[in-house]
Amino acid sequence: MRIHLIAVGERMPAWVNAAYAEYANRLPAECSLNLKEIPAVKRGKNADLARIAETEGARMLEAIPKDCLVVALDEKGRSFSTAELSRRLDDWMHSGRDLALLVGGPEGLTDACRARADLVWSLSPLTFPHPLVRVILAEQVYRAWSLLRGHPYHRE
Repeated sequence: MRIHLIAVGERMPAWVNAAYAEYANRLPAECSLNLKEIPAVKRGKNADLARIAETEGARMLEAIPKDCLVVALDEKGRSFSTAELSRRLDDWMHSGRDLALLVGGPEGLTDACRARADLVWSLSPLTFPHPLVRVILAEQVYRAWSLLRGHPYHRE
């Protein structure tokens, strides 16, 4: 299964790219994590943020590969323990379909992105900077996979 992390924003700080790559590179081909960056629309002083979010959301939806399961990351979504996420990952891996994870920009995801999702997932009730979400997602996917495979990375 390929996991497509579709995220708004390019040119992340070096520490974000390094941390993301650290976990993404640990994952095997059976659960590969691939980043698709969606260019952020420029935000000026009097920017129409709703229009910007709609534009970015439409670009995200266009980037979803055909026949993917879609999971939208949103603070109002469902939260999972590590064990629950690991079971979900196992189900996704056995579904025969790839997975797309949607991470919005500063304005979050649009209603259209959430409506397209098969699941809306919350990493936390806290709000995280969207670059940091990439790192957290990569680490959590690796942790869930390692739990499935009995790897000692995750400890109870």
